[in-house]
Amino acid sequence: MNISEEQIMTLLASFIWPFFRLGGMFVTIPIFSIKAVTFKIRVIAALLITWTVIPVLPDMPSIEIFSYNGFLVSLQQIMIGITTGFILQMVFAVMLVAGQAIAYSMGLGFASLVDPATGIQVPVVAQIFVVTSSLLFLSVDGHLLLIEMLAESFYTLPVAELGLSKADYWKVIIWSSHIFAAGVLLSLPVMVAILLVNVSFGVASRAAPQLQIFGVGFPITILLGMVLIWLMLAEILDGFLVVLSDGYGLLREILRLS
Repeated sequence: MNISEEQIMTLLASFIWPFFRLGGMFVTIPIFSIKAVTFKIRVIAALLITWTVIPVLPDMPSIEIFSYNGFLVSLQQIMIGITTGFILQMVFAVMLVAGQAIAYSMGLGFASLVDPATGIQVPVVAQIFVVTSSLLFLSVDGHLLLIEMLAESFYTLPVAELGLSKADYWKVIIWSSHIFAAGVLLSLPVMVAILLVNVSFGVASRAAPQLQIFGVGFPITILLGMVLIWLMLAEILDGFLVVLSDGYGLLREILRLS
């Protein structure tokens, strides 16, 4: 059986372009991009998923892989994958901002842990929010939906030298304002309640200067913050699902799926 070089390159192209797009996603997608998930595991996962979705993908264009055009196409596929994962990273950053705002308002800003996703120290409250939102993301099969959208994008955004446009990247940049706006909105009820408690302690300290406001107010503020987090966690996660839905809406828009 004779196999020509052209057939080998065609077979390789049918695998390499989807692998680049899916592999780029694993570089930035939440949960799977943390330091605990090694580079080897990400590559193996990308290979397995690529092998799984190849039967449902369209025919790949006949572009020479080891050429300048092939380099541009490879770069475009990697950028598409990185962008899709980065949008979900911004969604999870909303919970990080909300947790930090609550932690600083209740006086727990000093209690920090190293975030495995970013490698920086964040308050424990923010870490709790990130962990719970990650479990919720996995429970609703958000990662599987992202893989499905990337597989569909090969029909709406085919493999070519031109991928995402400058307007698409500007949409992602503009949407990044959701990180701060949504984060503050999610944390606002808890912050307002703690603020009212602090104001009441300020009035009490003016009425009774001999009252040790720091010795009394600090433990009460922390205890109240923990109770409010326990009571409001379900509503905060519901707000996270709304932001996650908006993030998927942006993904559908830039991948031309809508």
